[in-house]
Amino acid sequence: MIAMRYENLDTTAVPRTFKEVRQWRRERGGKMKQKDYSYTVPVVEPDLKFLHANKTIPSLTWIGHSTFLIQHSGLNILTDPIWAEQLAFQRRMVKPGIEISDVPPIDIVLISHSHYDHLNIKSLKELPGSITIIAPIGLADKLRRKGFSSLIELDWWESATINGVKFTFVPSQHWTRRTLTDTNSSHWGGYVIERANEPTFYFAGDSGYFEGFKEIGSRFQIDVALMPIGAYDPEWFMGPQHVTPEEALQAFLDVRARVFVPMHYGSYRLADDTPKEALDRLHAEHRRLKLPSETLMIMPHGETKTFKSADSV
Repeated sequence: MIAMRYENLDTTAVPRTFKEVRQWRRERGGKMKQKDYSYTVPVVEPDLKFLHANKTIPSLTWIGHSTFLIQHSGLNILTDPIWAEQLAFQRRMVKPGIEISDVPPIDIVLISHSHYDHLNIKSLKELPGSITIIAPIGLADKLRRKGFSSLIELDWWESATINGVKFTFVPSQHWTRRTLTDTNSSHWGGYVIERANEPTFYFAGDSGYFEGFKEIGSRFQIDVALMPIGAYDPEWFMGPQHVTPEEALQAFLDVRARVFVPMHYGSYRLADDTPKEALDRLHAEHRRLKLPSETLMIMPHGETKTFKSADSV
């Protein structure tokens, strides 16, 4: 049986070849020695009492990388949970905003794609609660083999509703691989989380810039967009799969969200950019576009933002 292989909307955006990977690694040798990693993402003490008791107030807490705790309509939702201290040869740059042992019981886990910095099996197994995993099409069988039984698999634009909250899997421009033989055997994307009269969250997952952001903006009324800004350098190599900070802001405008929350920076050294470079470029582009200051929400690890209603975002 021939395995299904998934594609981007732009079919020319394909994974880099091993030749291109070798070229990038040759180029980065001396370059990385000159990088300044003295800036790290601030970490604040999490409000664990509130997070464990909260059942009614929509809230957002950045744990690190692409991992957020979203509390919505009584559900505790985690995006791409990862607490790993090390990825390949790179140690975590700053501790998570909440230790995994302190996380409130989780109801829903959203997995954007199968790359190791987004699908971390050890972290999934350590999470408290009776979790339901919502994952891209092609991943359910792999997760069942790892011992997970409560699974929902979605293709692009498909939805699942749990406790009145609608989760829609939306396109991104990326790719997947966990072994040498399973490239693009499961899909990739982001999620829109919505319920009437509550704020709508858009978790973009990993993505290069593509026209699909505009279609997402045309289909949903998004309040808070969680957008990646890191792992973009060198742009000739990373461009098809990771937006630059400037492209992330354009994507934010495309999806017509009200608030931009950056993610996917500051936890692991996945490319040649530093956290400060990503934030400096983000702030510079935000100023160039003359966007209102309240549209950009930079969060430290562990901080919780609350939203009373969709109108108060």
